Amino acid sequence: MSKILVVEDEAAIRRVLIKILSEENDSYQLNEAEDGLGAMDLIKKEDFDLVICDIKMPKMDGVEVLQASKKIKPELPFVMISGHGDLETAVNTMRYGAYDYISKPPDLNRLLNTVRNALDRNALVSENKRLKKKVSKNYEMIGDSSEISFIIDMIEKVAPTEARVMITGPNGTGKELVAHWIHEKSERSNKPMIEVNCAAIPSELIESELFGHIKGAFTSAVKDRAGKFEAANGGTLFLDEIGDMSLSAQAKVLRALQENKISRVGSDKDISVNVRVIAATNKDLKKEIAAGTFREDLYHRLAVILIDVPSLNDRRDDIPLLIEHFAKKIAEEQGSIPKVFNDKAVSLLQEYDWTGNIRELRNVVERLIILGGAEINEQEVKLFAKK
Repeated sequence: MSKILVVEDEAAIRRVLIKILSEENDSYQLNEAEDGLGAMDLIKKEDFDLVICDIKMPKMDGVEVLQASKKIKPELPFVMISGHGDLETAVNTMRYGAYDYISKPPDLNRLLNTVRNALDRNALVSENKRLKKKVSKNYEMIGDSSEISFIIDMIEKVAPTEARVMITGPNGTGKELVAHWIHEKSERSNKPMIEVNCAAIPSELIESELFGHIKGAFTSAVKDRAGKFEAANGGTLFLDEIGDMSLSAQAKVLRALQENKISRVGSDKDISVNVRVIAATNKDLKKEIAAGTFREDLYHRLAVILIDVPSLNDRRDDIPLLIEHFAKKIAEEQGSIPKVFNDKAVSLLQEYDWTGNIRELRNVVERLIILGGAEINEQEVKLFAKK
C-alpha cells in the first residue's frame, strides 16, 4: 500500500487530484494538506511514499516545503505541480531534488505515469536500503571490550575520509570485517567493494588480476580483461594478505596510488581510476621490509591509518557475546531454535587457547550446537570443543 500526500491550496484541484489517484488504484492511501505548513506537520509525523506538491501556496510555498523535507527525509520523492508562470521555478526544483514536475491543468496520463514511476523508484530505494542492512548484518562487529570499542571508534572516525587503511592482526581475527565496516560507513558505500586475496593468487597472475590484461599479453590471454582496480572504480579495493604480493605487483600498486592510473598487462595505455585502497596482513611488514620482500614506500602509502585487530585470547571478555551471536546466527541458517550455553560451558570456552581466533570459535559453537543437547553444558564442551 502506497501512502501519498497531496499538497494544494486550491480545494477544487485538490479534490480532482485525490479523485484521479483513488480511481487509478484503490490501494493508494491518500492524505491532503491545504498549505505548506500543514504539509510539513504531516511529513514530520508520518512516513509517505510520495508527495505531490503545488508550488504557489500561501504561508509556505512548494519550493520551501521541498527544501525543508529533504533535510529530514532526503529519500522522499516529490512531484511538483506548476502553473504556467511557475514553469521555470518547477524546472529549478529538480536541482533541489524533486523527482518531476507537472504543469496545470495536469494531463491525466502524464500524472499517473509520473506517480507510478516515482512510487516504483521509491520502492527500489527502500528495497536497496533493506538489502544493505541485511548485508551489513553479515559484518556485525560483536563485543564491548575496550579493544573492540577502540577499533569501532577508529572506524567511525576514519570511514568518512579518503584515508588509506592498513589492518593488521593474526588470521581469523576479523580483519575482513573491519574493512567491510569502513566501506559500509564511507561515502563510497553505494559503489562496489572488491576483494583480492593476494595469497590465493599465483605470483605470475597477480598483476593480471589487479590491473587486467589485453588480448595476447600472455598465452592464455584470449581476450581483453579488466582488472580489480577497474572493477572497484569509485568504490573500495580490499587487498587482503598484501604481505604476500610480488615485488613487481607492488611497484604497479604504488604507481596506481601515486597517480590514480593503471595500465593493463601488455598495454602502454593509461586508465584513470578512483579507488580507495584498504589493505590487510597477518605479517610483520617492518620485518618484510628489512628482508627486502616488501617495499617501504608502498608501506608508507598504504599505512596512513593503522588498525591492529587483537587476537581472541586478548579479548576474552567478548567470548560470551560472540557465543550468543553465533548461536543465533547458526539457528537462523539452520531454521531451528537457538541453543543456550550454560554459564559453566561459557566459562570453560573463555579459558581455551584460541589459536584460530574468532573463526575457530565460530566452528566450535557450530559443532557444539550440532552434537550437543538443548542446553550446552561443560561436559559437552570438554567432549566436543577441541577436536
